[in-house]
Amino acid sequence: MSAPARPRILLTHTPDMRASYYGDRALAALRELGDVVLHEGREPLDATGLVERARGCRLVIADRNTPVPAAALASLGDVVAVLRVAVDIRNIDVAAASAAGILVTHASRTWVPAVAEMVIGLMIAVARDIARSDQSYKSGEGAPAVRRGRQLAGATCGIVGYGPLGRRVAELAQAFGMRVLVSDPYVHIEPGAIRQVALDELLAQSDFVLPLAVATAETENLIDAAALARMKPGAYLVNASRGNLVDDTALIAALGSGHIAGAALDVGRASDQMPTLALARRPDVVATPHIAGLTEPAIEGQALETVAQAAEIIAGRVPQGASNGEHARRLGAMAR
Repeated sequence: MSAPARPRILLTHTPDMRASYYGDRALAALRELGDVVLHEGREPLDATGLVERARGCRLVIADRNTPVPAAALASLGDVVAVLRVAVDIRNIDVAAASAAGILVTHASRTWVPAVAEMVIGLMIAVARDIARSDQSYKSGEGAPAVRRGRQLAGATCGIVGYGPLGRRVAELAQAFGMRVLVSDPYVHIEPGAIRQVALDELLAQSDFVLPLAVATAETENLIDAAALARMKPGAYLVNASRGNLVDDTALIAALGSGHIAGAALDVGRASDQMPTLALARRPDVVATPHIAGLTEPAIEGQALETVAQAAEIIAGRVPQGASNGEHARRLGAMAR
């Protein structure tokens, strides 16, 4: 009796994305499970390209730049599961996948330590004018103009959204001697060192406002013109969660008026969730190109989770991290 055929697995990442966001160790482990099909193009796959490359594949491991809409899912006749190398699965039409019997999975938040550290770094960078001072001094044009910065110790940190990332940032902020306020209608925090308050109170009292909520329809433009107007004059906005949480036009206006002192952004509404250049080029903004979670433990952790999920799926089991396990009707095909 011949051995069962090895399943074909599509990894959608471009070569650059594969090197930065998947890694050799995870790729080698994936190849032990099946025949891996790589996308070698410089540009991300669109829906049509995804369907073409996935022909004959049982599993698709999707990066954040590859859309998996309903039209593509309807054409993925051989695919049993779509695995997302992230928590955010908004680029996949999960309802359409469920209707087609295709399993959708996501990774866990292995990036929490890395992003939490970056949040603290962004707060310090914008409050102490690190980036501008560094660039000015390196230019060799004489002593740069200096200004007094704001230290974290004794300042108030307002965290909007108290999930795993918000909790870790709160711990770090307290270690720096900050007073921590939290606003999240979906959690209850027992009275103690961290105070749970309404959003309006958090905005009015915080020296640093940190929107760390999940990006949903409810949180779209959570920090809009009205919210920015309620912020404490001279406060800073720091966003390392999702660009969808902030109204960029309103933020530019609030910065331009001088109502808030500055912003530090690792995410935004440009491509690949990067801050827009209209904000990044401002002298009162510190901007990094969506790099908060780009550390080896954070990236490799999520990639290796998809390998473990793939192994379970190939064995015909619903893995940890499944988003629609009850609709995975194609899973039985892995045993055939």
